[in-house]
Amino acid sequence: MTTRARTVALIAIGAVAGVAASLGISAYAFRDTRAPIPLEEIRTFTEVYNAVKSNYVEPVDDKKLMQEAISGMLTGLDPHSAYLDTDGFKDLQTSTQGEFGGLGMEIGTEDGAIKVIAPIDDTPAARAGIKGGDLIFKIDDQVTRGLTVTEAVKLMRGKPKTPVTLTVLRKGEAQPLEFKLVRDVIRVQSVRSNLIEPGYGYVRISQFQERTTEDLVKHLNELYKQGPLKGLVLDLRNDPGGLLHSAIGVSAAFLPARTVVVTTDGRTADARRKFVAAPQDYQRGPGEDILARLPKGVKDVPMVVLVNGASASASEIVAGALQDHKRAAVMGTPTFGKGSVQTIIPLRLDGDAQAAIKLTTARYYTPSGRSIQAKGIVPDLPVEDTAEGNLASLNVREADLVRHLEDKKGTAPATAPATPPAAEPAPEAKPDPHASAKPAPKAYTFGSPEDFQLRQALNQLQGKPVDLAKAREAVAKAPNAK
Repeated sequence: MTTRARTVALIAIGAVAGVAASLGISAYAFRDTRAPIPLEEIRTFTEVYNAVKSNYVEPVDDKKLMQEAISGMLTGLDPHSAYLDTDGFKDLQTSTQGEFGGLGMEIGTEDGAIKVIAPIDDTPAARAGIKGGDLIFKIDDQVTRGLTVTEAVKLMRGKPKTPVTLTVLRKGEAQPLEFKLVRDVIRVQSVRSNLIEPGYGYVRISQFQERTTEDLVKHLNELYKQGPLKGLVLDLRNDPGGLLHSAIGVSAAFLPARTVVVTTDGRTADARRKFVAAPQDYQRGPGEDILARLPKGVKDVPMVVLVNGASASASEIVAGALQDHKRAAVMGTPTFGKGSVQTIIPLRLDGDAQAAIKLTTARYYTPSGRSIQAKGIVPDLPVEDTAEGNLASLNVREADLVRHLEDKKGTAPATAPATPPAAEPAPEAKPDPHASAKPAPKAYTFGSPEDFQLRQALNQLQGKPVDLAKAREAVAKAPNAK
């Protein structure tokens, strides 16, 4: 991807205005740290402010000007810092509970266009056939060119059961596609599971929410009620992330107690932390240890973790921890590479209204010290989306975003696990008119019988041959699989 102007946000369309592509929220905190006021810069700001107030073609409200100034200050830092107005702050809090209104997709901006990163499982957007990589050209009759993510959200927001039409530009399609959707209350089922076949369990986590760890324990107990497991697939594909403590809890479910899950590094003392598989790091408040109810055998069952280019933040923390500790083999395609921590800092407003800023305060590192930021997790077993190749939609990663943070520790990308080298290019040959064309990759539902990567994960667990990708990009160093 070229370095075009891009910002990415996780938008449960119709609800979560300005939430970043993959939340890594470490805390809700208010820090009253005051730095010296830069007088010259303040004078410049005042001059611009007065010029706008006096000369703009139409009168501008003071509150709007200040909010836009704050918003611009934050969005100019990196793709994930943002200003959350009163509605946006409420929507953020609601979304982490797993229920909100809208269409259900991740979106961002690219060169002034609204771009779909990925639809959320079992939502109006997913059911209608919206795909990652789609450009939303129009929302009803409104052309989206130049709109911010927040403005696009407001256009798509509405009461459940009301219609909205999206006009979409899709790579490979000569004409725009029109989708007639009906807004709905989005209830994201964080965890779902089933037996792939006797003795082999499948658990999918679509987003890391407040109750994800507790829900995971329930699903694992249901699987073990059907008999001991010989193998387990943990599916984190298209999981944009979520709450940090939930990622630690999911990792802790499969790791020994007090094992390091992830470390963070930032400028302040509380941004430099080591998170371990212990209740104080994965549980909110006192009470019984959620993981005490895990079935026997979970800590030792052979595992494969499935990831792809839309696995981000909390997903990458889990995949990186299980990979570093050689607890599971990671399979799929390189992850998104969102390895930064966003802290929510509430702002005091007049009356009962409350806004917040979402500020990047630290970077994530795997237990072995690998940076996740702009590199991602490289699978131990590179397996493409389908037998015919990767789906073209999963092609946007953190490193593609303008102003993305770089790794400051100097841990440069290294070669990924060994794969067959690409063959030297052969002399150009004339096309064979009798040769059959290679079928185009077809999308499928994760966990379905058509799920190619899931079949390869099962092959790995059963000791059968795995259909590995012939060549792939090296994004970050990954230790050998278990």
